[in-house]
Amino acid sequence: MGDSTEAGITPIIMPKWGLSMKEGKVTSWLVEEGADISVGTPILEVETDKIANAVEAPDPGTLRRKVAQDGDTLPVKALLGVMASPEVSNADIDAYVAAYVTPAGGEDEDAEAAPAYQFAEVDGLSIRYARKGAGDGVPVLFIHGFGGDLDNWLFNLDAVGEKSPVIALDLPGHGQSTVQLPGTSIAALAGFVARFMDVLEVEQAHLVGHSIGGAIAAQMALYHPRRVASVALIAAAGLGPEINSAYTEGFVAATSRRELKPVLEQLFADPELLTRQMVDDVLKYKRLDGVGELLAALSRGVFSGGRQAEQPGLRLEATGKPVLVIWGREDRIIPARHAGSAPPGATVEVLDGAGHMVQMERANEVNRLLKRHVEF
Repeated sequence: MGDSTEAGITPIIMPKWGLSMKEGKVTSWLVEEGADISVGTPILEVETDKIANAVEAPDPGTLRRKVAQDGDTLPVKALLGVMASPEVSNADIDAYVAAYVTPAGGEDEDAEAAPAYQFAEVDGLSIRYARKGAGDGVPVLFIHGFGGDLDNWLFNLDAVGEKSPVIALDLPGHGQSTVQLPGTSIAALAGFVARFMDVLEVEQAHLVGHSIGGAIAAQMALYHPRRVASVALIAAAGLGPEINSAYTEGFVAATSRRELKPVLEQLFADPELLTRQMVDDVLKYKRLDGVGELLAALSRGVFSGGRQAEQPGLRLEATGKPVLVIWGREDRIIPARHAGSAPPGATVEVLDGAGHMVQMERANEVNRLLKRHVEF
C-alpha cells in the first residue's frame, strides 16, 4: 500500500498485517506494468506466516515499475512497486526507486508508547489484549470465535484503526489468556466481556464479533445495551440453530498436525490459504494444560447436541442498534443462509469466494464495510 505520494509518484509498499508481522513474501503480481489501476484494485499477492492476501492500490494511476519480484521476501514498508501518471518520466521513477529507504524496524513502534500486547486482570483471570488506533471516539471492540484468538483480526485492526480506536482481546481460555472460563454459556461470556470493558474503563464500544464472538456481541446488546454503540456480526453464531458439529468436535478432539490440518481447512473457501504456521500455532495452543478439557466443556455448553444452544442474534431488532452482518458464501461451519435472519434494517453482505474466516479471506471488503458501519 502507498505510504505517501511524491511528485505524482505513489509507492506500493509491503503492508503490515497484524501486530507481529515483520516481513512478507511476494507470491505473484496480479497486474502488468503499464496497466491503469483504480483505487482498491488488487495489485499483487503477499504471503505472511499466517495467510496470503492481496495488496490493493491506494490511489488511481498507472503501474510504472515492479520493484519486487515474485519470491522476494521483504520487510514491512519495503518498496514493492511504483505507480505514477504517464507524464512522470522514467528518469524520475529511477531516481525515486534509488532514493527510497525502507524504514528500519521499530521506527514506527517508537511512536507507540504501549507494547503490541497488554494484559488485564478481570475477575482474577489474566486477559491478553491489544489496544491501538487513531482518534478518541467510541472504540471498536473485536471478539473472536471458538478456539481463536485476537490474531484472527490481523488483517483488520490496523485498517479499522486508521480512524477509530480499536481493541481486541483473547477470550478466557483462549490465546494467551488464563485457561479458565467464566461459564460455558454465551451469556456468561458476554458478562465477562462487559467486565473486561469496565477494567479498561471503556464505557461504550462498537462490537465486532466473529462466530461465537458474534453471539457474544449480540448478547451484550441485549443485556448491556448502554455499553453497545453498534453490532457487526461476521459469520456469526446466534442467528440460527445449525452448526457444523463435525468441525467443532473435530477441533476439540484433534491432538496432532495430521488430525488438525483437515479440520482447519474447513475454515476457508480455499484450503491452500491455511499455512503450516497457522496449524502449528493452533496446535501449540491446544496442547496447553487444561485447554482440551476447557474447549470440550465450552463446546458442550454452546453447541449442545450439535446445535447452537443460544441464538441472541434473533432478538437484536428489539435493541434498535445498528447491525452489520457479513458472511462468506462458502462458509462450511455456520451456513451463510443465517444472514437472512438479520434484523430488519440491518446491512447484510454475503461475499463470494470466502468461507468462515471471511475477515481474512476478504479482508479488504470486510474492512471497508466495518469502517463505513462504525462511522455511521
